[in-house]
Amino acid sequence: MAAAGEAGEKKMITLKSSDGEEFEVEEAVAMESQKIRHMIEDDCADNGIPLPNVNSKILSKGHAAVAGAGASDAAPAAPAEDLKNWDAEFVKVDQATLFDLILAANYLNIKGLLDLTCQTVADMIKGKTPEEIRKTFNIKNDFTPEEEEEIRRENQWAFE
Repeated sequence: MAAAGEAGEKKMITLKSSDGEEFEVEEAVAMESQKIRHMIEDDCADNGIPLPNVNSKILSKGHAAVAGAGASDAAPAAPAEDLKNWDAEFVKVDQATLFDLILAANYLNIKGLLDLTCQTVADMIKGKTPEEIRKTFNIKNDFTPEEEEEIRRENQWAFE
């Protein structure tokens, strides 16, 4: 590793999670977040960047996603199939974690992570009946049978 002050050293930024944990991350990785990028550009990163809406578990996982998806210096471009496999493994998490990742990606404005996690939820819904979707996401059906029938009639095209 380069000694302090050498040109090859990577600048580090401190991110502070909502539960008080601090993460040292490369500035280039942190700047994948538009929110953090703006804070760095506005010189608001000197004492660390507080992220009150992101806990340490999700911040760690999100950092892994951004750092893992980015190309390293040694391998400038990973094959598309490798990235697809990495993404598929990354989103193999419980629903609560998946939804927390969506919220964090939205809050931090990390488009790639938001797209990946939202697509995962879309894939969980695709091809399912309303009843299957309710079961998947533990959603209570609060329609009366009459209301449900009316909705089905009005939106018949969606049930074909």
